[in-house]
Order: sequence, then structure tokens, then C-alpha cells
Amino acid sequence: MPKSNYIAFDLGAESGRTILGTLQNGNLTIKELNRFPNGMVNILGRLHWNIFRLFEEMKKGLLSCADELAGISVDTWGVDFALLAEDGSFLGLPFAYRDSRTDGMMEEFYKLIPAKRIYELTGIQMLPFNSIYQIFAMSRVRSPLLQAASDILFMPDVFNYLLTGKMKTEFTFATTSQIYNPAKADWDDEILEMLAIPKTKLQEIVSPGTTIGKLHQTVMAETGLEPVPVIACASHDTGSAVAAVPAEGKEWAYLSSGTWSLLGVEMANPILTEQAFDFNFTNEGGVEGTFRLLKNVMGLWIVQQCKKSWDRAQAITYAELTERVAIATPFKYMIDPDDPSFLNPPDMPDAIRAFCRKTGQNVPDSADDIVRCVLECLALKYRFVLEQLQQMYPHTIKTIHVIGGGAKNELLCQFTANATGLAVITGPIEATAIGNIMVQALGLGHVSSIADGRSIIRNSFATVNYEPRDVPTWEQAYDRFKNMLEQ
Repeated sequence: MPKSNYIAFDLGAESGRTILGTLQNGNLTIKELNRFPNGMVNILGRLHWNIFRLFEEMKKGLLSCADELAGISVDTWGVDFALLAEDGSFLGLPFAYRDSRTDGMMEEFYKLIPAKRIYELTGIQMLPFNSIYQIFAMSRVRSPLLQAASDILFMPDVFNYLLTGKMKTEFTFATTSQIYNPAKADWDDEILEMLAIPKTKLQEIVSPGTTIGKLHQTVMAETGLEPVPVIACASHDTGSAVAAVPAEGKEWAYLSSGTWSLLGVEMANPILTEQAFDFNFTNEGGVEGTFRLLKNVMGLWIVQQCKKSWDRAQAITYAELTERVAIATPFKYMIDPDDPSFLNPPDMPDAIRAFCRKTGQNVPDSADDIVRCVLECLALKYRFVLEQLQQMYPHTIKTIHVIGGGAKNELLCQFTANATGLAVITGPIEATAIGNIMVQALGLGHVSSIADGRSIIRNSFATVNYEPRDVPTWEQAYDRFKNMLEQ
């Protein structure tokens, strides 16, 4: 196979990166061209994303690329969107999903259409920041921006539009909106009617691997590139990450570990049962027409926000935290990582102390104890979710593949093996960018299938194995954890 180069833009809620992938002779190599910070911008008490600054950073990444490119693709975090006027201009900066305008909107929307009916139509986990509730929050107050909008573009669509001038929505991202109906393979009319927005504001849905268009002439002029195809990868970052899981067979689950933790399995069809609704699992689109049956867990966001709080007094590195946490006393405190109080509190350590106080526990003082508690309880929550998942998945799960930045957290990976009693395999670290590249290669006919791509990934990137340790102690801790969840 001839040498092919691809650019993957992997944009996360905390940072973005431009990755150059080179596929040659059945081997994939990657190189980071640039990395840049991202974060919510507080404008008069409202949280937004500065998409134009991100686009400038993306163009810097393209400027630093001297190789001839076969394709370019963008993946991002989920659910957020921008509004465009009839002339194609942006109606302000997109809101960030942690903005408080969606507070209480799920419950208000349920007065129009019950939660169970929404799940029957979409199969998506009930989360207060889903696109459906963000749009409803704007529709409910007759937002002049929403009324003026000609088009709604989800975050990857935004950057595809900035790169090409073309408007499309990719399947995996469409499913995260909780407006997509998998039975109809289209936007759901009943939900759109309740949102009071016409379907014409939404875009045509395209499959992963579809070419959106060629680089716009203005981007070519700035970067010196030729008219490279811009391809829709699995544009929800978890969709790309799962496409890069170096697994075979059916007896495995994936854990995409980062700001969020997403634990699930790959299915041929969505699971829309009452049990799946009761467990609050989601059915997000995958590559080659698959669905990802998964559940969101709050993830390392809690640690990131703790560090942000502590850094105000004295800067501390993640390496220092990990070293101290490893020797801290185990199982002194317990939290539910998915408690709503941890979504976006003013001070995360204070929120953890308040949770412990509320649940009748002692209150942690040190950073060591707090982070130890968070990592242990993340691992215990993974087990809780895994037990629910196993009730719906027809194959026995024997292995957990951990992908994403959290795969570098050796302590959390070992805790996950201990808590679940399963083998944990970590890597590749840059799974999202690698999956992004593989879907480009699939769309361009450079690989024959995702199974073929996963074989290439297994042969190209190292993995690390963790076996369960101290299982009886973790069993006792899990009993305590479940009792705490029931309080």
C-alpha cells in the first residue's frame, strides 16, 4: 500500500491537538504537530466556546505540515452546537454544555413528552446538557438567536464548515443530540415539534468516512495546501476512540477515559428496552452502522477541577499528586462521581467535602485523601456500570480496553482491574486521533474495514496489561460503595 498522510484534529474540552498520521505498508505512525489549550469562556456569567481561536490554532497545525495529505478530519466533544444566520455568518459563540441555562430543563421538557417516550424515540441517556435540552432552554424563552438561526451546526460540523464552506452532520454526532431517531435513521419529527424548531434548521446526516468537501480556497491561501478532502470521521470523539480499540471478538468492553469516562460495548443495533432506560444507558452511533451501548461517568474532570482549585494557592503537578495518592490510606471516603453536585461546582474540593458531610462520613482535608477517594470511586463506579451492562450484553465481558488520556493514569487503571476483577488493557493513548485517521483511511478506501484498521492498530502501537490485585479488599469496598449509592 502506498504511503498516505492524514491530519486528525482532535478537539477536547480541555485541549486540542493536530495529529499527522502516516499509513504505509500496514503500519500507522502518528506525530503531534501542535497542541493548544481549550476551555470555557465566561462572558457575563455565561459559558461559551471560542471556536474562532480554535480554528486559528487548527490553521497553525496545517501550516506546520509539510507533507502531502490524503485527508483531513475533525472530532470534538459532544452535544454543543452553533447557530448560523441565513447568510452563513455565526450568531455568536456557541454555549458550553456546562452552562447553567439547562438547569431544570429536562424536567420541564418531560411535561411535554415523557422521559420514557424520549428514550423510545432516541435511545439516548438522560443527561441535562444534551443538545435537546440546550435547544429547549433557548426555545422556551423564545431566544432571538434561535429564532434568527437558519442552520444549527454541531461542533464538528462547525469546523468542517470553516474548513470547506459545506454544512453536513455526521451520524455518530447526530445520535448524541437526543434528537436523532435510530429506527427512522433521521431527525425525529415528534421531538422537533416539541422543540418548536423546523427540521430545515438541521443538516443532512452523513456516514463516517463521507467526504464533506475540499478545503476552501481561503484556507488553502492561508496554509499553502492543495484542495485536500475534508472527511467526516466518527466525529464524536468517543466514536473515533472506540474505532481505535485494538480488540478482537466480542468479549470485551471499552472505557474511554478522560475528562469524561464512557464505559460500554459495541452492538449491531441499539438497545431500547425498559431495562436500558431504567439503567440510563445510551445508544450512540458507531462506525460501519454499529451502536455504542454505553454510560457516561463523570471521569477525571473531578480531579482536573480539584487541581485547578489547589493551583490557586500553590501549583501542584499531576505526577506529584499521583505519587502522594499512591501511598494514601485506601477507602477512607466515598463519593458518587455522578452526583449532580460535581457537574460544575465553584470549588470541587468543597463539593467533595459537602458530599461526604451529607452522607454521614468524615470530611477529607488533604489533597492526597481527596484524589485517592475520587480514583477509587471512579473504579468502583465502573464496576457498578459494568454489572448493569452485562445484564444487557449477550457476551461475557472478560477484558476492559482503556483508551484515551486516562490510560496514562496507572493508578486508576490498576484500581479498575482490582474493582472489576477483570484484565485491563490500556492503549493506544491517542486513540481518538488514531480512530479519526482510520475512519479517513476507510472512507478513502485505504483500509477495507474497521476490523482491518484495528489489526493495523494492534501491530502499530504498544499496550499495557493490568491484572486484578487484592480482590477481597475491593469486594468489601464495593459493598460499602453500593450502600452509599442507595442512601
